[in-house]
Amino acid sequence: MDIGYIVILIGVILSSMTLHEAMHAFVGYWLGDDTAKRQGRLTLNPIKHIDPFLTILLPVMLALIPGAPIFGGAKPVPFNPDRVKGGEWGAALIAVAGPLTNFIIAFIFFGVGVVTGVITTAGVEVSLMGQIIITGVYVNIGFFIFNMLPIPPLDGSRVVYALAPEFVRRGMEVIERMGIIVIFVLVMLAGSVIGPLLGGAIVGILDLFTAIFRLS
Repeated sequence: MDIGYIVILIGVILSSMTLHEAMHAFVGYWLGDDTAKRQGRLTLNPIKHIDPFLTILLPVMLALIPGAPIFGGAKPVPFNPDRVKGGEWGAALIAVAGPLTNFIIAFIFFGVGVVTGVITTAGVEVSLMGQIIITGVYVNIGFFIFNMLPIPPLDGSRVVYALAPEFVRRGMEVIERMGIIVIFVLVMLAGSVIGPLLGGAIVGILDLFTAIFRLS
C-alpha cells in the first residue's frame, strides 16, 4: 500500500460517487421533482455530494485491509415522493440510477482495459494505467453491489418499497431515519456476512465482463 494507490483510490471514489449522486438528482428532475436542484445537488461538483465517512474514510479503511471489498456511499440526494412521476416505482428508478451508473462505469473501465491491452487473459498489466483501471473496476462494482442491498437507507431498499406491503414500508421508514447509524452497524457488526457476499458478487460480475469481452 503506497501513497500513489491512495491518491488513485480517492480520485476514483470522488469521481464515481459524484456521478452516482448526480444521476440520482438528474433522474429525479427528469421525473418531475426539482428538490435536488433547489438544494444544489443537480451538479457534478463533488463537494456537494461527498460524505466524509462514507465517501472517503470507509472506502480507504477497507482498502487498507488485504482482500476486503471496497464499498461506500455519499450524502443521499433528497427527493419528494409526492412530486415524482410513477409513485414508488418512480422513487425506485431514482434510487437504482446511482448504482447502475457505478455498474456502467465499472464496465467502461474494464472495456478500456481490454481495448488498451492493460487487461488480458494473463491478468492486469502492472503499471500506473493498470492500477487506475483495476481500481476503477473494483471500486465501482463494490459501490454497485453495496448500494443495491435491500436495506434502508441504501438504494436497493427503494425497490423493496415499491413491492412491499404497507406495514413493511412503515418499518423500513423507521430504519431509514437512523441513516448513518444503520450503515455503521451494518459494516461493523455484519462485516463477516457482507464481506463474503460482496466478494462473491464481485467475482460473478468480473466473470460476466470477462465473458462479454471474450477473455476466457
